[in-house]
Formats: sequence, C-alpha cells, structure tokens
Amino acid sequence: MLTYAQAGVDDEKTAEALKGIIGLARETFRFREGKIGEPSGIGHYAALMDFGEFYLAMTTDGVGTKVLVAEAVGKFDTIGIDMIAMNVNDLLCVGAEPIALVDYLAVKEPNERVFAEIAKGLYAGAEQAGIAIVGGETAVMPDLINGFDLAGTAIGTVGKGKVITGERIRPGDAVIGIASSGIHSNGLTLARKLLIPKYGLDYEYEGRKLWEWLLEPTRIYVKAVLELLEKVEIHGLAHITGGGLTNLKRLTNYGFSIEMPPVEGIFRLIHENGVPLEEMFRVFNMGVGMIAVVPGEEREEALEILGRHFEAFELGTVMEEPGIVVKNYGIVY
Repeated sequence: MLTYAQAGVDDEKTAEALKGIIGLARETFRFREGKIGEPSGIGHYAALMDFGEFYLAMTTDGVGTKVLVAEAVGKFDTIGIDMIAMNVNDLLCVGAEPIALVDYLAVKEPNERVFAEIAKGLYAGAEQAGIAIVGGETAVMPDLINGFDLAGTAIGTVGKGKVITGERIRPGDAVIGIASSGIHSNGLTLARKLLIPKYGLDYEYEGRKLWEWLLEPTRIYVKAVLELLEKVEIHGLAHITGGGLTNLKRLTNYGFSIEMPPVEGIFRLIHENGVPLEEMFRVFNMGVGMIAVVPGEEREEALEILGRHFEAFELGTVMEEPGIVVKNYGIVY
C-alpha cells in the first residue's frame, strides 16, 4: 500500500506550513483599499479584484512532476496544454472567462528543440482555451534546475453579479460531472513512484504504453463551461485536481451524495497496485475533471449542453448534512 504522503506529498503538512504565508498575504489587501484592483476577499479557485463594472480573476499554477515523465521519454509537445489547462480551468470555477496568460519556463540549459515542442503545446492549449499568451519569462539556472519546470499565471474577467461562489448551493441541487481525459496533472508523484519502478514507462496496459497514460494532456473545459454559464443557472463549479473529491468542500458547507463512474484506465492500474480507494478519490480526479452544481430542474439541460463537448454524468445531489459520500464505493469524507 502506498499513499500520497508516503510518496512524498503530505497535503496536511503543506497546508499547515502555508498558514503563515497566507496570513501575511491577506494583510497586503489593505495596500489596495479604495483603489482600482482592490481584492474582493471572495473566490476559491481564483482571486477576484475589483475593476469597477467587473472583477479581474487571477490564478497561477504549474505542471508539477508530470514534467519528469516528459523528460524521461523526450516528449515535450503536450506539457504546455497541461499548464494552460490547470490555470484556465481554475478561472472557470468563479465564473470567469479566461482571457490571457503569461508563462514561466525554468531550465538547466536552453535547448531549441525542447523549447519548440513546449511552444507547440502552449499554442494548442491557448487555442482550446481561447486565450492569448501575452508574455513570459525564461530562466536558465544550471545551479538550481536539473531539468525544467513550467508554470503560468492567467487572468480572466467576470461581471459583478455573475460570480460563482457556491453560496447559492442548496440541498436537492444536481451534481453534474464532466469526464476527465485521464490523470491530468495531479497525483503524478504517487503514480510515478508506484508504477514506473515496477513496470517501466514502455509497459503496455490496455493498448497504451504507461508513458502515454501519464502524459495524456489535461482536458480544457473552457468552451463547455462558458456555454453552460450562458444557458443554465450554475450554483457551484469545482475543478477536480489535487485533493480529488474533497475539492467540493471549497464550495459549501452542505454535503454531497454521489456515485462516481467505474474505476478504469490509469486509475485502475494505480488502484490494483496497492493504493486504497479512499486515497484514490482523495488524490486523483478518478475520471471526473470538473463538477457543476445546478438546480435540480436544470439537470437535463446541463447534461445536454455538456454532452455536446465531453461525456457528462449525473453524479448525484447536494444533501443537508456536511461531508462527501461516494455511495457506490462506500467512501465518506
């Protein structure tokens, strides 16, 4: 049995260590009081700043140890998609339309071929998300970086009165899941340390090599969710990343009673190699990369809209009691 903490990523220890930084960051809000761009104090996946008639939403994220898989197989043309996806999907969760991004690429040494492949992924991700890459920074640091790291900061806009906070979530609301493309860009430390030493990256599983499973680009939900925002009343949106289903607790104090899709693909392989289901649903997206909470009477329209873009599932409902119950696997968080 192997857990995320045993693999080297202890979320509870990280959260505890971050308390001081977060506290000091909040104290800086007063530096913009009464000025353009004053922090709103609301927003879970992205920060919101007041720009008069609208909020500017801002978030930052990277690709994580997925870059180590890309390095190991010498394939760099999808990593840019992952970085953009991790940022724009977070912006969507507050109801914002992503508009622009800047990237940060840190390398041990410059390599023209690697840079060109990373650029291909960045372009593909920007096209899928409908955003502009308006700048960036490349840092060559042989004393600090052993390979490379890729991160970015994205901005979006959302009109006042259109912010999705989760405060409108009520018991009886429908919980709709949108299918992921696989492991996305979270839990790779656990997946790598569990699978690669045992099987090797060229191991074939269900017709695909292990590295193909691990490098499958993170799905970008921008077009699907923006259409949903136009046509359906949305009470909450959650990007299912690190933390798995516990991300839903960011939205509301109400609980969720859901049934998740079958454990398949890369997730089945990880589970079969010793990671308990309770840990699986806490670390990975388990086939559902984004969750929308909508009024019960709008579930069918939401499923129809999302189904035009990706596979979508009716997962369950919001319940009065706090917590997350995965009924078909007997798991409670």
